[in-house]
Amino acid sequence: MNFRKLRAEEEAQLCLNGCVCEDWSRVNVSLDFTPDYIKSVTFSGDIYLGKFENTITLDGGIKLHSGIYNAKIHQCKICDNVYISDVANYIANYEIAENVFIENVNRIIASGQSTFGNGVRVSVLNETGGREVAIYDNMSSHIAYMMAMYRYLPSTIEKINQLVDDYASAQTSEMGYIGKNTKILNSNLIKNVKVGEYAKIEGVSKLKEGTLCSSQQSPVVVGNNVIAENFIFASGSKITDGVVLQNVYVGQSCHFSHLFSAHDSLFFANCACENGEAAAVFAGPYTVSMHKSSLLIAGMFSFLNAGSGSNQSNHMYKLGPIHQGIVERGSKTTSDSYILWPAKIGAFSLVMGRHVSHPDTSKLPFSYLIENRGRSYLVPGVNLKSVGTIRDAMKWPKRDGRTDVDLDYVNFNLLSPYTIGKMQEGIDLLDTLEATSGATADKYTYLSMTIEPRALRKGREYYNYAIDKFMGNSIIKRLENIDIIDDNILQQALSVTVAKGTGEWLDLSGLIMPKSEVKHLVDNIESGLINKLEDIKKVFSDNNDNYYEYEWTWVVSNMKRWCGKEISELKIADIRDIVKKWYDSVLFIDKMLYDDAQKEFSLIAKTGFGVDGSADRKNFDFEQVRGAFENDPFVKMVLHHITEKKRLGDELLSRLKK
Repeated sequence: MNFRKLRAEEEAQLCLNGCVCEDWSRVNVSLDFTPDYIKSVTFSGDIYLGKFENTITLDGGIKLHSGIYNAKIHQCKICDNVYISDVANYIANYEIAENVFIENVNRIIASGQSTFGNGVRVSVLNETGGREVAIYDNMSSHIAYMMAMYRYLPSTIEKINQLVDDYASAQTSEMGYIGKNTKILNSNLIKNVKVGEYAKIEGVSKLKEGTLCSSQQSPVVVGNNVIAENFIFASGSKITDGVVLQNVYVGQSCHFSHLFSAHDSLFFANCACENGEAAAVFAGPYTVSMHKSSLLIAGMFSFLNAGSGSNQSNHMYKLGPIHQGIVERGSKTTSDSYILWPAKIGAFSLVMGRHVSHPDTSKLPFSYLIENRGRSYLVPGVNLKSVGTIRDAMKWPKRDGRTDVDLDYVNFNLLSPYTIGKMQEGIDLLDTLEATSGATADKYTYLSMTIEPRALRKGREYYNYAIDKFMGNSIIKRLENIDIIDDNILQQALSVTVAKGTGEWLDLSGLIMPKSEVKHLVDNIESGLINKLEDIKKVFSDNNDNYYEYEWTWVVSNMKRWCGKEISELKIADIRDIVKKWYDSVLFIDKMLYDDAQKEFSLIAKTGFGVDGSADRKNFDFEQVRGAFENDPFVKMVLHHITEKKRLGDELLSRLKK
């Protein structure tokens, strides 16, 4: 935009409009500027003004003309068609882009050098420090995971922190910024905040030292009585209704409301938090805490559903709040559950009751951890037959509210080399426990937890069926749409195309990738071969894009353990056996899910229905509210899944016959 000095007649008109300026020569205006819509304004410092020619239509049909009314403006650049009205105190040191609407605010100021939240250290997991994550406005959950958890690699952490600090330095400015088409209404203090375009800020109490990464396709909304200091709000986030945040990163499409509070915490894509509190939390994608009196503290979570009154302790009143816990992806904590850190809960597990003996169930995923008379009982693998587990896996992709470029690469797969590898460990562990204590033992003890004999044997069975399903799925998918006329064609189809994928896999807060590739990334960072944040992001992106190729490499490397033959030894006849084994596992697991769903339609489930009616009205009332079992969407999905998987298996068998 080109600017010129005020003309004498324009200066005179501004004075007639009730405007005041300590030095009119420092006021610069656009070439087609007119002073008609600037009234009762006090200017100071260097001022740049655009044109004001548009009319704004508010909700309800009220029309306002762009311009500046009843305000104090210091050292600002105000672009075309901005509307500013009723500034109680002043606006200072801000560039305000075109079509911004500001009304009834107290102060919007930039003071001194600010990084706008970039580079702020957030003390996750350990409130006393030691796992600080340096946040920035383009951060992913995966690089944050490395910064928080890889403290045994000090050189790597130092180099990543330096990259973030360099990025923060590049964002440093004495001028704040408000992006185009943003609306700021009825708000108190906004200080050293960088606001992206199309944001909506209404009724906030205080925003200080932060960035709103808003965009047209994914605006950020900050609402009534919000207080936030040292923060980053990623695109699509919504923070309203009295939320209080300090030293916090809020990821894409997160929703916080109803007096939720958090400090020194990170929240990544699609988290939803209301009512409760978080302290020193690393909340990976889809962490949900919706209830009053729920406390998440000093823990790492992802895909978590925290029940009402969920609580953890990181303080034993000795050396301070230094203890931490990890709850791996997909877990649930029931109402009033409690875990005394340190502890580690395996993936897709359910925690019920109070657990004070520092449980570690990471080698036994899909389990129940239940308190009974003060003892922790572990039921391995039982969550594989839970309707809730499958329902969660189905709903997560549907609840992805991101409409901007994804920062977090989220793998939604329930069965993956990550979880299947843990099941293999779990089977080995259960075998060892049984061999050590004997097959006739009345109970088994593992890390201060009790496992009942039947639970041990059923858990091993559940794991084996899940492994059969995963391995069979991978092979059938690999052979899809291939005309297998002989064993040579079969071997070509089953061959490995990339070497990456063998060995252990990790969950980097949503992104599932081989441990070997994480090590390769670390080596490249330490050697200096990777020296940009964008290059680290590219590694994560490549691993996400190539997941299924790497997964196949893992499947091939585990084929001998699973079916007794290397992939190179498989014949067409072996594939027929594998398809049968796979279908049996699918049928077994789906039958368990079907039976579990049926419990939701039992006589007990109908308690409280048919109130004030005759006894025969109970079933009718239940069906009017919940529907009939056979018409339930989940039940239909399970039945369709059985039919579809049978069709898929039959189709492959028919091609093998040909």
